[in-house]
Amino acid sequence: MPLVPTASIVDAAREARVGAAAFNVIHLETAEALVAAAERTGIPLILQISENCIHYHGSLLPLTRATLALAEGSTARIAVHLDHITDAELVHQGIGAGVGSVMVDASALSYEQNVATTAELTAWCHERGAYVEAELGEVGGKDGVHAPGARTDPTEALAFVRATRVDALAVAVGSSHAMRERTAELDKELIAALRTTLPVPLVLHGSSGVPDDELRRAIAAGMTKINISTHLVSVFTGSIRRTLDADPTLVDSRKYLKPAREAVAQEAARLLEVLNTPVTVPDLRTAEATVRG
Repeated sequence: MPLVPTASIVDAAREARVGAAAFNVIHLETAEALVAAAERTGIPLILQISENCIHYHGSLLPLTRATLALAEGSTARIAVHLDHITDAELVHQGIGAGVGSVMVDASALSYEQNVATTAELTAWCHERGAYVEAELGEVGGKDGVHAPGARTDPTEALAFVRATRVDALAVAVGSSHAMRERTAELDKELIAALRTTLPVPLVLHGSSGVPDDELRRAIAAGMTKINISTHLVSVFTGSIRRTLDADPTLVDSRKYLKPAREAVAQEAARLLEVLNTPVTVPDLRTAEATVRG
């Protein structure tokens, strides 16, 4: 199937009040696992390649081309997206290679510099038909300037979106990057306020640290694109550890990578179902009352 535009996945999810799943590719095995999950569930998926991942592999093109090939050869509806890109040259390379969207990350800069940098790259991407996500301030984690308690101001966010013309905005509502435990509690009232205020879809970074029910509450409140990486990386690594512990003589990497790939495929498929199960706020309140009772 031809590559699907990120906008079509995100916009359809926003309209349906479900989550647009965006899972990170680390290497070929995770890309294969994520594509398998999308095919098994029939749910659209955004495959993300981060700047950190690009640096790990030494350059953008090899893994990006492989991911694009998997997406284009799949029966599922899949988009390919560049995540947390701070280097303008990588934006140019990725869009040139056929990636349909990019997260321009100038969040470590001052507000004025963030606006200027994001607006310039957004204009460049829009001229080439590419979709742009950005971040205002920094979501916690990864040595960011803000703690997980950081919150996005709706008024400032609206000014930022109008000034930069981005298509989606990552907001700080209580999550944090690289969390290994799924314990985060999000600010649903702020999410609802941001959804009402902003004309673009909201993106949740640091979703690995958010439990299933809390993700569903966030989507019901107005969140749309849900980024998950660390949790799936943990599933992959955990499988490898178990396989090697069970057989210390094992040397063929295919024999421990294959079950790890399948473990990620299964968990990614489960998460796709979680994010795409519509839920209303009254339903959640009823469930919470039942638990308390």
